[in-house]
Amino acid sequence: MPRTRPAPSRPHGLSLRWQLTLSYAAFVVVVGVVLIAVGVLLLRFVPDGNLLEYGGGFAPSRSDLMPVFVKYASAGLVFLATLGLGGGWLLAGRLLRRLRLITGTAEQVRAGDLDHRIDMVGRSDELSGLADTFDDMLDRVQASVDEHRRFAANASHELRTPHAVIRTMLEVARADPDRDVEQLLERLEIVNERSIALTEALLALARADHAAEDREAVDLAALAEAAADDLGAAAASRDVVITCDLVTAATTGHPGLLALLLTNLVQNAVVHNHPGGQVQIATWTDERGDALVEVTNTGPVVSDEVAATLTEPFVRAAGRTRPRDPSHVGVGLGLSIVASVARAHSGSITVVPRAGGGLTVRAQIPAS
Repeated sequence: MPRTRPAPSRPHGLSLRWQLTLSYAAFVVVVGVVLIAVGVLLLRFVPDGNLLEYGGGFAPSRSDLMPVFVKYASAGLVFLATLGLGGGWLLAGRLLRRLRLITGTAEQVRAGDLDHRIDMVGRSDELSGLADTFDDMLDRVQASVDEHRRFAANASHELRTPHAVIRTMLEVARADPDRDVEQLLERLEIVNERSIALTEALLALARADHAAEDREAVDLAALAEAAADDLGAAAASRDVVITCDLVTAATTGHPGLLALLLTNLVQNAVVHNHPGGQVQIATWTDERGDALVEVTNTGPVVSDEVAATLTEPFVRAAGRTRPRDPSHVGVGLGLSIVASVARAHSGSITVVPRAGGGLTVRAQIPAS
């Protein structure tokens, strides 16, 4: 059951619309008060007492003007306050309409509707930027959820298959009085090895998806050389030649996970090859300082459509059929582990079909 954060206990306060409205009204009132103060200051320059104009006419003095000014200034101030409240309420509502759209979408997403998007229209500003960022985040979350759902469904199927096969073989052997125990044990051993390999691959994939925080300086060239040495015997048994063009490719990361990345890349290139084939391993550093490793192998022709899906769990270039080679128990997680390790190190991988058959897989790991 997923954990949910308890709702924080906060005292009830004014809504954001009322806060903006009062802010607008207060600003207008302050401006009015400042203008009144300026008017009072100017009236101080009007002489006080009984004033007469040339020609005998009456001239209002400061005492005459001040009450009239205060009366109308007060009425104007009340009008400004009312205008500030009404106009502020309308302006705040118009401004918050788009924010309510974002909030409504967030509530629908919280309820489980990951397909809903804000899709805010209008000119670019802070709120539209927030909405676009939120939509982009939802796209990423939905893609991650869909990927994990597919992984869970495929993993449950893959984990169930060996046990079902074992049960079927035992039932058949129990019903057959002339059963060959040695053959049964051999077949059980093969299925058991596949189950163990699948479990280890799933654990490796889970470990890769949660990259360790302990990072240190790593040279992909050294890891590639070690992977080529470790898989040299397996390549020779398949009549596959491994060649290396290794240049220092320094980066920072978890050595174990990056070694797993290199091992899976080389193993995938060796296994999915043909007799007399080749595997070429290259490492270098690009102009930005990122470390790159590229593994190219000969082999069956792979279409662009299939190549684009090979980093998904349990996807194989030849479909979901079991490999005919009994020396390798494939579970379709090799490139998924590679992609997860690269992603855990803020890197990426690209899978491109090679002209004439085979693949070119490139992993890029940032320097920091």
